[in-house]
Amino acid sequence: MAVTVKCLVWDLDDTLWRGTLLEDGEVKLPDEMREVVIELDSRGILQSVASRNDHEHAWARLEALGVAEYFVLPEIGWGAKSEAVRRIADRLGFALTTIAFIDDRPAERAEVAFHLPDVRCYPAEQARTLPELTEFTPTTSTVDSRRRRQMYQAGFRREAEREAAPGPDEEFLRSLDLRMRIGRATGDELSRVEELTLRTSQMNATGVHYPDAVLRDLITDPAHEVLVVTLTDRFGPHGAVGVLLLERHPGFWHLKLLATSCRVVAYGAGAALLNWLADSAARAGVHLVADFRATERNRMMEIAYRFAGFDEDPCPCAAPLEPASARPGLQRLHLAPAPRTVSTTMTLDAPDLGAPDLDAPERRAPEHAAPEPGPGAP
Repeated sequence: MAVTVKCLVWDLDDTLWRGTLLEDGEVKLPDEMREVVIELDSRGILQSVASRNDHEHAWARLEALGVAEYFVLPEIGWGAKSEAVRRIADRLGFALTTIAFIDDRPAERAEVAFHLPDVRCYPAEQARTLPELTEFTPTTSTVDSRRRRQMYQAGFRREAEREAAPGPDEEFLRSLDLRMRIGRATGDELSRVEELTLRTSQMNATGVHYPDAVLRDLITDPAHEVLVVTLTDRFGPHGAVGVLLLERHPGFWHLKLLATSCRVVAYGAGAALLNWLADSAARAGVHLVADFRATERNRMMEIAYRFAGFDEDPCPCAAPLEPASARPGLQRLHLAPAPRTVSTTMTLDAPDLGAPDLDAPERRAPEHAAPEPGPGAP
């Protein structure tokens, strides 16, 4: 299945709009092109610009046409378009395999394809049919995906304020009024959980995708916790930024999946989450055993685990689990936790995992065992 496009980079002249801006200052935006931009935005696909034009002139025209707000991190200038596309991907933190580029000129597409072979390139005449393509059709649609652009734009404003802020970084983080909520997933939230396991690669501890059907069984299993993490600050919501899949065993909790959005690493969200879990386990008097599978992109997650105190100590507490060697590439990290401060820069609203609400209707034991999440899953 084609990797879903996370950002489409548009050329402007004779691609997004009709005509060449330097020759005709009143270039027109066809209604059908406006509809494509709006439709992709509603699906949570970010859009940007790589155009050979004067930045001020081109951006003013986008504003006059009423579509400037739909484009993040525009690269409008006279350099190579491959470099423009690379800068956009780097700033967003997206893999090049999730980037698409559309341009009317074969030479420009060839230049991007040569230097960035993982970027998918499309001719301008295909623009109207992009929403019909599988790679532009995400498998899930959530509240967060429909407002993804606004969340990224708010993130850029945070970054700008952070760069301008004097004093220690911790001081700036406290000024954001960060509030993290950790809650047990409900049926309505499962699409957000599945989306996180699909979209998150840099901060996904195992690289495993848990489909909706598996998650629905797990939220009814009293032995499992499926937890959704959201974050807000004075700029607005970050949306769903993390998911934990935890299974209780006598004497230890098995952390089968931890995935967090790379967008909130700089705000200490991952560290706060692991500190909260370690503190909860310490108060419950249990150890933590975490699954980890190294991928090409999740080195940051391994560092987060190590910094939180996890190591490869072969503690006997994990003996009831299937040996890690039975799953290719799987490591089992261990922590014998002690009480700790969760965070000094944010407030938390979280359940007491030591006293789960096992009587709640949504947590009744299922009539059959939960299915495995799929090939390669731990």
